[in-house]
Amino acid sequence: MQISLRLDGDCVRAFHLTLLERLAALGDELSVDVRPAGSGIPRSAAALFQLETAIHGLPHDGLAHDGLAKRVPLSALAPYRQSPASPDLVIDLCGDVRLESTRVWHVTYDGASGEAALLASILAGRTPLARIEENGVAIAAGRLGTEYGGIALASFQDMLARTASLIVAAMSGAAKSVPDLPEPAQAGSPPPMPSAGKLGVRAGKALARRIVQKIYHLCYNAPHWKVGWRQTGGSDLFDLRAHPASGWQELPDDGSRFYADPFPILYQGQLTLFVEDYIHRLGKAIISAVPFGPAGPLGRPEPVLDLPYHLSYPFVFERDGEVWMVPESCANGTVDLYRATAFPGGWVKEATLLSGVVASDATLVEHGGAWWLFATVRDGGGAFSDALHLWSAPNFRGPWTPHPKNPVLIDIASARPAGRIVRRGNDLLRPVQDCRRSYGAALGIARISHLDLIGMEQVVETILNPGALWSGRKLHTLNEAGGFEFIDGSAIAPRWKQRTRD
Repeated sequence: MQISLRLDGDCVRAFHLTLLERLAALGDELSVDVRPAGSGIPRSAAALFQLETAIHGLPHDGLAHDGLAKRVPLSALAPYRQSPASPDLVIDLCGDVRLESTRVWHVTYDGASGEAALLASILAGRTPLARIEENGVAIAAGRLGTEYGGIALASFQDMLARTASLIVAAMSGAAKSVPDLPEPAQAGSPPPMPSAGKLGVRAGKALARRIVQKIYHLCYNAPHWKVGWRQTGGSDLFDLRAHPASGWQELPDDGSRFYADPFPILYQGQLTLFVEDYIHRLGKAIISAVPFGPAGPLGRPEPVLDLPYHLSYPFVFERDGEVWMVPESCANGTVDLYRATAFPGGWVKEATLLSGVVASDATLVEHGGAWWLFATVRDGGGAFSDALHLWSAPNFRGPWTPHPKNPVLIDIASARPAGRIVRRGNDLLRPVQDCRRSYGAALGIARISHLDLIGMEQVVETILNPGALWSGRKLHTLNEAGGFEFIDGSAIAPRWKQRTRD
């Protein structure tokens, strides 16, 4: 098939080269249409990006992350010939292709075309809905996200990267839709999406004003995460779909560290809570554990697994009479399986389940005669939280096979795991992170309606936000065991010199 990529020749970015390389890997014949389009971002955006680079310590050469926003010369497109007269498919990034004799895929953000539309959504604090449409019919869609809310440049690059993922997924028939979302159980939902249409003169002026405002408001507070716990009394959040009237008690910390990602396990009659233990002065986390009695924690979390790289999300489970853990180790590019030889410590690595992948919050579940591994993947750059991939295996030790439809979902509101998948009757209920406002901002409960080698479908039934019963700015993880339930989130804290949590 002959594919033509329509892009703005006045602003060629590394993103365009990355997209062309990924499309070329599919085996199709590629060409480019590089006529000036006039749909680029305002010149003032360069000043904003430079200021963010200086304040947030982003790499100057690549302009942060993988440098997808970096401008490259038009000559970089020399390996690709100019668009033929009648390509089989045109992928339109500019919104100005009006051919009747050729298939055209229009790429839009909140209904408008061009990178100015994407930046406008970012600066307005929205979660852009990217769509690929042919003759007004959606071919693929995804809610784009970032862990770097408040940093326009980093968000812009994350979402460019995921746009490439969405286009490539559309070529294989994946990522056709995103699930509808219920109203949040408490206040704090993101602003409404704008009506569809092209980004006109008025919207362009509004974007320029937002850029100027953003330049004057470049500041943020880093979150200090905390763990909340309570006795369920027989009714948990999967039943209540709201914060309990009794509220939550907090797992105390000494201020030099924070605790997050609580995973409890009842083993041999003892309830033990595993947490991510982030030490501010080290800028990385280890895994710690604390036993619980009938009235709460018995002491404070003590280290049980410390490696040279950042660890979090200690997914623990019992199988074959032993306790196993799959901690997040995306900083190492692996998903590893550990076994406890002296519970709650003595962890030894038994296997590497996945390698060469930046996978976040690996979550395992047994279903339909197979084991399934859920994780969000930083596919070709972009966010850590909006592209859900699946793997299947005959045994939790592996071997693990990637799902043929990966990514099975692109959605910043419901892709990333937020705790164990639980079974209620015939239903699989999956805690998910709603990162539309920011990373880990809200907690969703999704019912998995379909899971097999054909695909995965889910319905988000509840969204919980922080509020009077769980103060702070985030609500991020949900797990339970032994009659206790645990969540985590963050409060406003002094600005620590720490890296953003992955």
